[in-house]
Amino acid sequence: MKQLRLLLLPFSLIYGCVLLIRDFLYDKGCLKSYRFSKPVIVIGNLVVGGAGKSPMTEYLVRLLAPFVKVAILSRGYGRKTVGFVEVQTSSRVDEVGDEPLQFKTKFPAITVADCENRVVGLTHLMNEHDIFILDDAFQHRRVEPSLGILLFDFDSLQRNKLLLPAGNYRDLFWRRNSAHAIVVTKTPVELTEQAKNRALRALALKRRIPVFFSWIDYGSAIHLFNDCSRNLSHDAFMVVTGVANPVPFLNYLKTQGEIKKICTFEDHHPFTIKDIAKIKAQWESLNKEVIIVTTEKDAMRLKHPELRAALSDLPIYYIPIELKFHETGNNFDSFIRKQVFSGTISD
Repeated sequence: MKQLRLLLLPFSLIYGCVLLIRDFLYDKGCLKSYRFSKPVIVIGNLVVGGAGKSPMTEYLVRLLAPFVKVAILSRGYGRKTVGFVEVQTSSRVDEVGDEPLQFKTKFPAITVADCENRVVGLTHLMNEHDIFILDDAFQHRRVEPSLGILLFDFDSLQRNKLLLPAGNYRDLFWRRNSAHAIVVTKTPVELTEQAKNRALRALALKRRIPVFFSWIDYGSAIHLFNDCSRNLSHDAFMVVTGVANPVPFLNYLKTQGEIKKICTFEDHHPFTIKDIAKIKAQWESLNKEVIIVTTEKDAMRLKHPELRAALSDLPIYYIPIELKFHETGNNFDSFIRKQVFSGTISD
């Protein structure tokens, strides 16, 4: 694997040159960035894979929605529609994407919309809302954020910083210095000062940027269709995942019971009847006391109406998650409120 990455280094260099040229053109004004009159919060990460953007989006909704009218704008990855689409609780995952549908399901009172062109999407939403949260848009420089929040998975900070395809970075590591705030996600629940300092050294920031540390809190398992909750303690599981980085989820399940089988799919995988038949056959090969457990994002795709009949007799549950912050001397909630409501986003 290491030899293959070395062979791919020339392509990473080419990709890096393209990114440098793009950033130069934006910095010099040759390519236009749009800044809006109302606060636009952009969430993103530099590394391919799950850094916790969806939990961060939901955290900001809980923090801000009681005070202002919030809209979430996503590109709706995996949807079959194009253009601006407002997400409804009755929308299908193939119409709007799994993450936007998850947001709308959890927060039915707020506006969630998809648009691959973020400028067009914001223009549609601007008049009727006060604050806008753009999920996974840090690298899209056509929108100049009022507040840019960059996420780094705790473990990924200790790995190489090479660009695709030799490494896992989809944007240049130096762009961390353009963030207004950095959140190190998926840390251990018990985070030592030594581990914090190691992460800060790995970030090697060139200017003063507030850095916050967070972890994932797992809720009770919820049945895919009837919303009944279940305590997983001491259960045996078959795990079904189609997310970028299932390792934290699997590590959590290992603390709760015994994993008998893991059935993995690609990130955002659109489940089919054939997939369900495969899942069912693997479950039937196990002791019938084993329950099927999946992630919250996967649940949005498994709830597709065409799959319901095939899944109805399976004991399948998903586990909702929430972002929690370590108190590190900086208070994330206070920082966000000050930045957003004072209108004094600092560069």
